[in-house]
Amino acid sequence: MSETKVFKGLNGLSKTVKLNNGYEMPTVGLGTYKSQAGEVEEAVKYAIGIGYRHVDCAWFYKNEREVGVGIKARLDEGVLKREDLFIVTKLWNNFHDKKSVVPKLRESLEFLQLEYIDLFLIHWPFGFKETADNLPTDGAASYSDVDYLETWEGMEECVNLELTKSIGVSNFNKEQIDRLVKNCTIKPVVNQIEVSLGIGVIPKSVTKTRILENFDIFDLELDSEDIAYLDSCNKNMRISPMSAYADHKYYPF
Repeated sequence: MSETKVFKGLNGLSKTVKLNNGYEMPTVGLGTYKSQAGEVEEAVKYAIGIGYRHVDCAWFYKNEREVGVGIKARLDEGVLKREDLFIVTKLWNNFHDKKSVVPKLRESLEFLQLEYIDLFLIHWPFGFKETADNLPTDGAASYSDVDYLETWEGMEECVNLELTKSIGVSNFNKEQIDRLVKNCTIKPVVNQIEVSLGIGVIPKSVTKTRILENFDIFDLELDSEDIAYLDSCNKNMRISPMSAYADHKYYPF
């Protein structure tokens, strides 16, 4: 497939939103959750080639090495600079202890072959013991009682060490965000959560035609009939509730 299509927006490529610390975040990014080995490297290379500048990763996805190979391949071409990209990764639940935060980000940076990322997120507000499985099945025995406020102190240290430009959260509820904002030094720039109108999105795909379709949206307009249809689809259902951990003291939903 040709990689010559031009898109509108930042540098002719993508629209952005300004975060509360002044940095610009492209509103459409490539999601990498469940992207398999042997596929995600090429997906990242293709996406960047057609204009994506935002790539969303996570330690939990177990594919940061391949994502990093794809990013490096594009940077090595010399057409793009590192500052042209917006790279995100996330801290998994087993590493909420403050002392674990910086080392886990350094590990992700090594996998991604980067000196810094643009946004580092706490993946979920509740933690597991570091010795537990990544998705434990033995209930409270595997839970960590580390307060996400302590975790946030480690996140702030990542900013101070210039390992990330911005920090944020994912899957937090309103009360948790309010509590965090009242007790932090550096405010979160985003809460990455399920789809709402008017926010940045990170559709996942490793299929070239879909990667292209997901990005070719900046001239799209929805009329009142489209909106009415979308409203009729509402089922008040969460796609990823993590309900197995609903008894955790920091469970958000």
